[in-house]
Amino acid sequence: MERTGGTTLWHLPISHYSEKARWALAYKSVEHERRTAQAGMHIAVALRLTRGRHYTFPVLELDGERIGDSTAIIAKLEERFPEPALYPTDPVERRRALELEDWFDENLGPYIRRFLFNQGRNDRDYFDEVVARMAPPALARHKRAYGVGARLFTALRFGAGSSRAAERARQRLLAALDRLEAELGDGRYLVGDRFTVADLTAAALFYPLVLPPEGPQVMNPVAPGWEEFRSPFKGRRGYRWVEEMFRRHRQPAATAPSEMLSTS
Repeated sequence: MERTGGTTLWHLPISHYSEKARWALAYKSVEHERRTAQAGMHIAVALRLTRGRHYTFPVLELDGERIGDSTAIIAKLEERFPEPALYPTDPVERRRALELEDWFDENLGPYIRRFLFNQGRNDRDYFDEVVARMAPPALARHKRAYGVGARLFTALRFGAGSSRAAERARQRLLAALDRLEAELGDGRYLVGDRFTVADLTAAALFYPLVLPPEGPQVMNPVAPGWEEFRSPFKGRRGYRWVEEMFRRHRQPAATAPSEMLSTS
């Protein structure tokens, strides 16, 4: 991996937007440190790091600059590490790839997250176990109480406590899967004949549905209720495509940089 001075990614392990940034760093072989913070407290960390410009993760520290938002992070990485490229060289294809990146960011990302956390709340023991895996050791020992706090946070922050909002999110998730398959047609990639930011974004944001082995393993083993939901999609073109993108283009999780937990 290419070495850079003091390159740090602040992220949340379960976050699909964080996965988008992790994937871009791995794809470009950028050696970096990863740091995380307690969910909820990460908002204060992000605000401090970016001097109030961004309130959530991921945040990338690179060359003395702190960049929030996964789209801006990839843009910075393209500038600093142009090869292998995620932006097409053809202007028309580049514009299309960026349009699709934005579409999936806005029309898939928030909704798959809301629906996932809503479904997770139905299995209290599983929910508590998953969030405890991401907690500082002192809090992980009290996973029941930590789970109560996490359910409150996901309800307030993502609207995961509303069954009506969750149903709308489910419909948006399914619409995004339809859009993915329509954009792919008979092609291997969304834009042109090579892997671009459009493919990385769509696949990363669909990871909570597909749970490929190359992606985050926070949700393994899979909760029975979530497995029941996603099982009917396993034969669909879009689902198989996400698996293929991870298999072909995502560095395995086992070779990722070590994590450092911080509450600073």
